[in-house]
Amino acid sequence: MPLPRRYAIISDIHANIEALEAVIADANSQHIDEFVCLGDVVGYNAAPSECIRRIRKLGSKVVKGNHDHYCSDPDVNLDDFQPNAASVIEWTRRNISESDTIWLHGLPFTAAIMGFTAVHSTLDSPEHFRYAFDTLEAKDSFAYQRTRVCFHGHTHVPCIFRRASAGSEVEKLAATNGTLDAGNYFINVGSVGQPRDGDPKACYVIFSMMSLTELSVEFRRVDYDIESAARRIEKAGLPERLITRLYTGQ
Repeated sequence: MPLPRRYAIISDIHANIEALEAVIADANSQHIDEFVCLGDVVGYNAAPSECIRRIRKLGSKVVKGNHDHYCSDPDVNLDDFQPNAASVIEWTRRNISESDTIWLHGLPFTAAIMGFTAVHSTLDSPEHFRYAFDTLEAKDSFAYQRTRVCFHGHTHVPCIFRRASAGSEVEKLAATNGTLDAGNYFINVGSVGQPRDGDPKACYVIFSMMSLTELSVEFRRVDYDIESAARRIEKAGLPERLITRLYTGQ
C-alpha cells in the first residue's frame, strides 16, 4: 500500500448515527484515505442498525468491542451488568437484524494494518475487554505489541501511552496533536458516540503515515446534532441517564 497515507481512527460509536455521520463528513473533508473502526458500533444509543449499515458501507477494518460482543451473543448473562447497560443490550438484541447480529459476532478482536495495530481494549487479553485508564493497566499491552503504534478505545477518554524503549517505564500523555517521537505508542482515540472526558463533541483521530517511521496523530473534536440523538433515545424508551451523558460528555 503506497505511502503517505491518512487514516481516520474511530471508536465507540455506540449507535449514535448523528455523531457518526458528522465524524465521517469531517474526516472526508480532511482527505483521509481509509477508516478504521475500533469497535462498539452498538450500545447505549438508539440507532444500532443505522450505524452498522454505515460502517459496513465504509468498507473499513473493524474490530469487536464489548457491546458488539454482548449484543450479538444471547448466551451472555447480564446479571452482573450495571442496569442501564444491561437494558440497552437487551433492547439492541431485539432491534437489530439477524444479519447485523451475525456481522457483529464475526468481528475479530484485533487487526493488523500496515504499520499499526487496532484493538478495542488491551492487547494482552482483547477478548476480556480490560480497561486501560492508567500506566499500570496499559503496561501489559506493550508486551504484546508488535508495531510502533496500537490504537484502542473502550474507556471513551482520549490519551496517549508511550514507552520510550523496551523495558522502560510507560508514561501517560495528554491527547495532543503532533509527530510521534521514537518509542512505542498505545493511543486511545476517544469516543464518537458517547465521550466521557467532559467534552460532548464527538472525538476521533487522524493518523498520518508519511513513511513507516514518520508518523503523526491529530485528535479531532466534531460538533453534531445532540438533540436528534437524544430524541431517538427518548423515543426508544432507553434510560434518561444516556441522554444526560450526551450533553455533559461525562
